[in-house]
Amino acid sequence: MDLVDVKEKWSNTINTVTIGATASEGGTRGKTVTVGGETTLPFLKFEGDIPHAPVIAGLVVDVVPEGWPEVLTSAIGDVIKSPAAWAKTLVDELNVDLICLKLLGPDPAGSNRSAGDAAKTVKEVLEAVDVPLIIWGCGDEEKDNEVLPECSQAAKGENCLLGSATESNYRTMGAIGKADKHKLIAEAPVDINIAKQVNILLHDSGFDLKDVVMCQVTAALGYGFDYVYTIFERVRIAGLKGDKHMALPQIANVGWEVWKVKEAIADEDVLPGWGKLRDRGPRWEATTATGYIQAGADIITLAHPDAIKIVRDTIAELTV
Repeated sequence: MDLVDVKEKWSNTINTVTIGATASEGGTRGKTVTVGGETTLPFLKFEGDIPHAPVIAGLVVDVVPEGWPEVLTSAIGDVIKSPAAWAKTLVDELNVDLICLKLLGPDPAGSNRSAGDAAKTVKEVLEAVDVPLIIWGCGDEEKDNEVLPECSQAAKGENCLLGSATESNYRTMGAIGKADKHKLIAEAPVDINIAKQVNILLHDSGFDLKDVVMCQVTAALGYGFDYVYTIFERVRIAGLKGDKHMALPQIANVGWEVWKVKEAIADEDVLPGWGKLRDRGPRWEATTATGYIQAGADIITLAHPDAIKIVRDTIAELTV
């Protein structure tokens, strides 16, 4: 009896996006990171090409977020007080591929730091490490429209990944991305139709989609994870089928989102029988990340050192 060939045959290739610029390219990075280029679904190498494995971006925040548990802050150590030192530790000791700098300090609901302060932090992190940099705003669009242009200028020529472009600020983000030669994160609020619309708007405004990485607001395990997983998966399938507005690499902002949920911050006194938080917290983060890389995430942000180690080992096992 003949065996049925069950391999999928896709008609399109996911865009490749390179982050970072070396000296020969006008920057100061010691290396670049390239994602995308797949012609098949994640890890199904028998069906097509997967030229670039998922990469890990170590999360650095310019101010220590309120609500982060002691099991996370103590694992990071005293370097948590200095974004530059924190980034250097992530690169030197944990061998992350990129640094994701979250500029929480300018948030008007928090420290309300100035654009100048944020730009100074960007410069310090760039000087401390030579890996490519992701620069992510605080999430308040009015303040980000002040802060991100100055941070973009501070990192001009470094080919960073700036976040994020949305339905309402895509013109501003597209303009600074083009002016300072950066890539962009296109973000949508857990909605595949809005995700495509943001990409269309960026493209129509003259920004090349080959310089864009897609992002859904990333749900932690147990908090809409299954729904966001399906969006990642649907985006990848649409791109492989030939939808040029969806054939983009994707980023999952796991490290930032996971440490907001009770299962990652509450110990056994609140969740009896769930196990010690020092073990459960990083595993919650690692499990969330592992799910998203199987759904189609090309870049994963991670915060806890143990989660970084677990996910790195998982990627290595899946890409053998």
